Amino acid sequence: MRDTADSQDLLHWYDANARDLPWRVSPRARAGGVAPDPYRIWLSEVMLQQTTVAAVRTYFERFTALWPTVADLAAAEDAHVMGEWAGLGYYARARNLLKCARAVVTNHGGVFPDTPEGLLGLPGIGPYTAAAISAIAYDRPEVVVDGNVERVMARLHDIHTPLPTAKPELTRAAARLTPEARAGDYAQAVMDLGATICTPKSPACGICPWVNACAARAAGTQAELPKKLVKKAKPTRLGIAYVARRHDGALLLERRPDKGLLGGMLGWPGSDWNDAPTPAPPLEAAWQMLDEEARHTFTHFHLRLRIAVAHVKADAAPVSGDFMPKHAFRRSDLPTVMRKVFDLAQGTLTDRA
Repeated sequence: MRDTADSQDLLHWYDANARDLPWRVSPRARAGGVAPDPYRIWLSEVMLQQTTVAAVRTYFERFTALWPTVADLAAAEDAHVMGEWAGLGYYARARNLLKCARAVVTNHGGVFPDTPEGLLGLPGIGPYTAAAISAIAYDRPEVVVDGNVERVMARLHDIHTPLPTAKPELTRAAARLTPEARAGDYAQAVMDLGATICTPKSPACGICPWVNACAARAAGTQAELPKKLVKKAKPTRLGIAYVARRHDGALLLERRPDKGLLGGMLGWPGSDWNDAPTPAPPLEAAWQMLDEEARHTFTHFHLRLRIAVAHVKADAAPVSGDFMPKHAFRRSDLPTVMRKVFDLAQGTLTDRA
């Protein structure tokens, strides 16, 4: 083992220890000439943004079974894609997913560009995703830096500058190690190292391929790195969700505007979300306010939704939303916060069925 980190040490480790992931071509298969599918790499990278591998795996397998190619996805109905995405969160990703797939088909003949510059021209693709696709799918020596890589670099070089301030410094450190050959395998190797050995808590330094080169290990500071700036406490917003059920079992739902939180997703009509929400019932009814409330945390705030439930007649005329027949309603098409509302309201709805 060298006293300074070397990409070849990590690649040797990766050849024996690479994770088995449904979007990944193993190092052995890649050495044998099997090329990664840029579509699958792109789809996995979009899904993995702010989401764990464990959460993404099932969604990825379902999406690729339904839409095996980028052309298949581009031709899909928006509502179908949004419904299959439900529960994965950060719904702007799903809207951009469709825009990007259609741009690839329309403007690039169904083939993803192979350079970061070309990829950055596609909807929803930023610098990280462009670098990841270029490296992993096309083996270009691009610098790929996610949270795992930041942690590895901070420890390897004993960098105490807190994140996010340290991002440029950590990226420069990652660039110095990125090899010209096997850049795709190397990018995945660093991420695997951070996910399986150089973990946030209790890193397994004894089996790390870079243990002798790790400056934080030598200084005994690995457990406290990377440092992060203290985050401001998230505010709490309040709201009201209205769940109306007709006697034939139809439920009143609305599709949220494409722009904004939960854009394009199905949900229950409701009030605004703020400190003092204004009641906004979607129709006249004998609304019953439940004792329980749905609680959910978004990236920038906590949400507490009071739930109003009503049973209405067949001729009920809502001012917002439309009644969805019982046979067409699927709980799985709702985003997580709206599922929580439905689960709490379901008992009251069933009692009067």
